[in-house]
Amino acid sequence: MTATPAIRFERVKKTYRGASNPALQDVSFDIPPGEFFGLLGPNGAGKTSLISILAGLSRADQGRVEVLGHDVVGDFAAARRLLGVVPQELVFDPFFSVRETLRFQCGYFGLQADERWIEELLDNLGLLAKADANMRQLSGGMKRRVLVAQALVHRPPVIVLDEPTAGVDVELRQTLWAFIARLNKEQGTTVLLTTHYLEEAEALCGRIGMLKQGRLVALDRTAALLANRSHQVLRFKTDAVLPLGLEARVTGRIVQIKAHDAADVEQVLARLRSSQVPIEDLEIGRADLEDVFLEIVGGESP
Repeated sequence: MTATPAIRFERVKKTYRGASNPALQDVSFDIPPGEFFGLLGPNGAGKTSLISILAGLSRADQGRVEVLGHDVVGDFAAARRLLGVVPQELVFDPFFSVRETLRFQCGYFGLQADERWIEELLDNLGLLAKADANMRQLSGGMKRRVLVAQALVHRPPVIVLDEPTAGVDVELRQTLWAFIARLNKEQGTTVLLTTHYLEEAEALCGRIGMLKQGRLVALDRTAALLANRSHQVLRFKTDAVLPLGLEARVTGRIVQIKAHDAADVEQVLARLRSSQVPIEDLEIGRADLEDVFLEIVGGESP
């Protein structure tokens, strides 16, 4: 017997008033219980629109969305209780402390605050020292930690992380992922993640879907996506201008050039030598998820 999907998107369509193009076009896929799933796409691809519909903040024009079999429109209360959402925006109540905020969040779901679980969340997210501080006193990174705690305080079996580490420090990223990965592994919590940090998605997600202009253009296991683009990548550093016609991805001083085989590598190096381009820290490696992403979505940044 097939398990009920943790999340189901079925032929979801959405067009905003006044927009010339639809935000979502016939998007369908399931996320089974216990999966760590990555939803990727360039800005404007439809990721936040899809999550807003899942969370009940927006309605699809057509299609159906379910959380563990509960329709997010027809059975909204049940669907919402099963879901924890960490939004992109730093939304908070300025009148309460961190601990009070988590207690009130439980009340929104008709639950009595579980003090032991709140204490565990505060500890695991590095918030114990700020537990009695007013939300207004917190830094942006600390507010982001509270948003994660709020999403988890009612112990939902499904959590949605919408750019949870955008603009935050490395310590929070490591702390957050260690805790979320533990919930996923030990408690079977289903995780839907959107992120601009593709190395996070590659490391954490067992399966990945990619959106482009509101359409689902890729859906596969992370390992399969990488294996299907098995070309090599030539990486090096330089301060020089590259020769015209040499297709490369440049990030600061770091240059990455696709190479299908040894002959490609030799040809690229020969062009660099003939153009007198000095290079440092030369290495040859396999394509990573960012290479795959750029190939599939046509060069648009995540």
